[in-house]
Amino acid sequence: MEFLTSLNDTVTAMLGPMGPIILVGVLGVMMVIVTVSLMLVQPEDPMDKLKRSIQKPTSSEPSQRLRQGERNEQLQRFASFLEPQDTEALSKKQLELRQAGYRSRDAVRMFHFAQFALGILGLIIGLVYINLLGGGEGMSTQKTMIYTIIPGAIGYYLPSYWVQRRVGMRKEEITNGFPDALDMMLVCVEAGQSLDQSIVRVARELHASYPALAQEFEMVAYEMKAGKDKVSVLNDMGERCGVQDVSSFVTVLVQSTSFGTSIADALRVYAGEMRDKRVMRAEEAANKLPTKMTLATMMLTVPPLLIILVGPSVHNITQLGNVTP
Repeated sequence: MEFLTSLNDTVTAMLGPMGPIILVGVLGVMMVIVTVSLMLVQPEDPMDKLKRSIQKPTSSEPSQRLRQGERNEQLQRFASFLEPQDTEALSKKQLELRQAGYRSRDAVRMFHFAQFALGILGLIIGLVYINLLGGGEGMSTQKTMIYTIIPGAIGYYLPSYWVQRRVGMRKEEITNGFPDALDMMLVCVEAGQSLDQSIVRVARELHASYPALAQEFEMVAYEMKAGKDKVSVLNDMGERCGVQDVSSFVTVLVQSTSFGTSIADALRVYAGEMRDKRVMRAEEAANKLPTKMTLATMMLTVPPLLIILVGPSVHNITQLGNVTP
């Protein structure tokens, strides 16, 4: 205990009152640098050597690369650090990023890299503000640590907030555009096109108005062309969108395909239900509007009204009180 006290006094005498915090920060940065250096000098994976030898073109063959070669090679070195080791957690994060519209193979790594980079940047901003810009003068140690940690925490959780916001926006866009997509699909099917052709046509027509929904239909079309089972493709679409209407639509199509019923009849019934549901959502939003406006109306109308009605009386009473007998 005496050793720690003497060490604290020495550091404080050398670096000032913020000496212990500066020392801890320097040690943390050094540990991060050492960890990154150790990760960079890891031995090469034998599978990477094999893929590189396969990807290396010969003199008589054109240059070709495996699909795995499309990944970011810089982030590949930090895969064990930037990706969850638990398969369930990794799948959950991949699904969340797909629902936000990020379908890259490095989406999870980029997300965790953004969290790490923005967190470190926030800590640096806090330290610069406290130590170099004079923001920490007169502050207690507790307040200084709070002002240092809060920017780092904001930077760390900012990517999560952005992804959740993107998920909400895409779900709202898909929900709003899905009834129109069903109507277009019904017209295509009744015109004699197959389900695959109608999905391709709907995806092409929806690009201008509902790009998120168009991307989902395009992915379904590409997977069907690649030979993937239609039921699996539709189920993946329902899970990827995360919207209850799309999941119910997938269930209707799967049941129609399983029992051999007419897809046009199923689409006609379900499209009518989706139109009615959209009208009900609009009516619900309209009915909520007066309740939401009540507080704003009271805050913006009642105080000016009181000032107009009571103000002259208060002024007259004040003037009468100032009159001397």
